[in-house]
Amino acid sequence: MADAARGMGSLPVANVQALAETCNNGVAEPVPRRYLSKDPSAEEVVAADDSSHAIPVIDFRKLLDPESSEEECARLGSACHRWGFFQLINHGVPDEVIANLMKDVVGFFKQPLEAKKECAQQADSLEGYGQAFVVSEDQKLDWADMLYLIVQPRESRDMRFWPTRPASFRDSVDSYSLEASKLAYHLLEFMAKGVGADPASLRGVFQGQVRGMRANYYPPCRQAADRVLGLSPHTDPNGLTLLLQMNHDVQGLQVSKDGRWFPVQALDGAFVVNVGDALEIVSNGAFKSVEHRAVIHPTKERISVALFHFPDQDRMLGPLPELVKKGDRVRYGTTSYQDFLKQYFTAKLDGRKLIESFKLE
Repeated sequence: MADAARGMGSLPVANVQALAETCNNGVAEPVPRRYLSKDPSAEEVVAADDSSHAIPVIDFRKLLDPESSEEECARLGSACHRWGFFQLINHGVPDEVIANLMKDVVGFFKQPLEAKKECAQQADSLEGYGQAFVVSEDQKLDWADMLYLIVQPRESRDMRFWPTRPASFRDSVDSYSLEASKLAYHLLEFMAKGVGADPASLRGVFQGQVRGMRANYYPPCRQAADRVLGLSPHTDPNGLTLLLQMNHDVQGLQVSKDGRWFPVQALDGAFVVNVGDALEIVSNGAFKSVEHRAVIHPTKERISVALFHFPDQDRMLGPLPELVKKGDRVRYGTTSYQDFLKQYFTAKLDGRKLIESFKLE
């Protein structure tokens, strides 16, 4: 089966972690111009301490409880429609599984560059250590390095790109991806309930299909934190994304809503969950895939791990009939998901441009 990373490459670029060390030292080298974007601080950013503008918080325990499930499902549906993002607490993924994953991801990024290069991307794949979405020699670059892996199903893994150090890395990723995906499938059921659909309708699109994991390292940028971006504004092409963040005291993720950027203050122990393009399309717009970006701190690093749940890449992607409400019209065209991914991964990140092109209105 085709997957979400192979046959599509990214042009090689300098290692940002090493570049940051050079630019942040006492006799600082200037930040290369390719990393200097238009001033991110020029766009309105809502104060992070304004709780009235925080993304919603959903309690998984309440979703499971028959006495509170209906009300929390409605809140979940509203969060996915209005924000496309929410934080999930009391999710049940064991603390030890998460701690082991994050410890090993940090351990990987702390290795010398030569050790990390053992997992470097190849010309025909986005898997491995490097950067994605670099498609031209003159485009602006993101101030971050990443390790991207296909983690499930196990038979889809390409072990050339899986670190052997730390020694426990592979086991940690395996345990985490299984536990987190069980959670994602439950969430999809509750999301379907929240809009009055059969719980199996959404789960069936994604269950057993490819899951990819992207570990992100965002170095500090002492010189120009307000001029570089860790991750350009974009939507995710998949169905559902579960994000974990180390160092909760370092804000980086920002979500776009009503023309403004809203910083996400990640709660300790919570997942940040967001809707991707595939889920917006199959839900006929009931759920929104929202533009988001990552900004950089001047003196502190930030590390995060995103787990992406993809639909079957051989399926024709379009609104599910049971999610087109009575009296509503079909709002999105139908395409092969493989073609959709090719368009996504062979262009630079560009907000909602791709998914907007599939709207019929």
